Amino acid sequence: MGNSWATFGRDLHLDLTGPGGLRAALLHALRDAVRSGRLTPGTRLPSSRSLAADLGIARNTVADAYAELVAEGWLSARQGSGTRVAERVLPRATPASRRTTGPAGHPDRPRLDLTPGTPDVSAFPRTAWLAAARRALTAAPSEAFGYGTPRGRPELRTVLADYLARARGVRADPDRIVICTGFMQGLALLSRALGTGRLATEAYGLGFHRDVIERAGLRTVPLGVDEHGARTEELSALDDLRAALLTPAHQFPTGVPLHPDRRAAAVNWARANGGYVLEDDYDGEFRYDRQPVGALQGLDPDHVVYLGTASKSLAPALRLAWMVLPDRLVDPLLAVKRTGEWQSGQLEQLTLAEFISSGAYDRHLRGMRLRYRRRRDQLVAALADRAPHVHVSGIAAGLHAVLELPPGTEQSIVQAARWQGLALEGLSRFQDPSAPTAPRDALVVAYGTPPDHSFTNALDALLRALPPG
Repeated sequence: MGNSWATFGRDLHLDLTGPGGLRAALLHALRDAVRSGRLTPGTRLPSSRSLAADLGIARNTVADAYAELVAEGWLSARQGSGTRVAERVLPRATPASRRTTGPAGHPDRPRLDLTPGTPDVSAFPRTAWLAAARRALTAAPSEAFGYGTPRGRPELRTVLADYLARARGVRADPDRIVICTGFMQGLALLSRALGTGRLATEAYGLGFHRDVIERAGLRTVPLGVDEHGARTEELSALDDLRAALLTPAHQFPTGVPLHPDRRAAAVNWARANGGYVLEDDYDGEFRYDRQPVGALQGLDPDHVVYLGTASKSLAPALRLAWMVLPDRLVDPLLAVKRTGEWQSGQLEQLTLAEFISSGAYDRHLRGMRLRYRRRRDQLVAALADRAPHVHVSGIAAGLHAVLELPPGTEQSIVQAARWQGLALEGLSRFQDPSAPTAPRDALVVAYGTPPDHSFTNALDALLRALPPG
């Protein structure tokens, strides 16, 4: 078949041996060269004609391989600049001889990532967002380029009121919506506005949420979590309680929805005691097996604060989130917000308002639901085939799944994954150390985090790390 190798530019060897024909062998060789770091981001590849001549194969075979790798995101092609290794092909494996290692030779920087916290940022709708930004800037009034107000842009608050009512069942008026720079800022503002006392948080959750609350002067108290979500019936037994922070649609990280009786118990506690439920609806748009349950806020807008964010639906870099407040909390919260530089960028707010009102946001969410559902299905099918003893718990929703493990195996599996170059979190990482909760071995697998081109590799690494049945 002619030469089975070619050298171009830097001393790169392409081995076209293996099953599947020349095209499949060339695809594998090029992916491997990028993955291993032999072809670095931005490297220009030879023309299809030149590479075909070097390899002794048909030019159409090379052109087809280039086109497929461009579609997958490994390569980029622009008229006038040729075909190059895509800048965003990350993470890639570091050659073993140069890999940074920690104590006892452990790899410092896993090349694959299944840790929760971010969506697939490579799927950010750049073209549609840019078009929305252009339209928003063209129509923006001159005062939009000033410092802004603590509430946020009226254009975004108006659009959000309509969207949240339609998509999440939230009862919202634009005057009760406050824009903030992410969920964490919203939580910090609310904690300051609530003053002194205690705030209940779920026994499984994010430790830095508790830190934010406590830095604001409140004390946190854990609320038990089981297969029906937070045990909200415990709220009435807690003294000096101002509010409870809950994830009703999809408990983070255990992945279960709050049972209807417990939803009612949370609202009844807030009504009876003049307290508040802080509803973290971090991934409420992503339900795959049925229509999403409406927001808890719809049951009682006077006692439930709804918190939403663009961090999971679009990208954390936008630093855009929103709160829908009860009337009696609006002025106290705005008073806190006026004391510092708490405002979100006005131009980003205008762009998001245009992005939602144009229908681009809905289209993006539909596409991402399909993408994440396929990944979750792929994860479940792979486990059923290769690790049937590992059970997936929780509902089909969000950007992560919980894998139940044999007792005593969580930490060893997390370490085994690290040896596979895979970043992974165990469920114990999210347990409140002060909660009297029995240990539970499980993995929190964020199938929504990797870009498409690395998800299969991450899944393979996960399966290799799991113990045999």
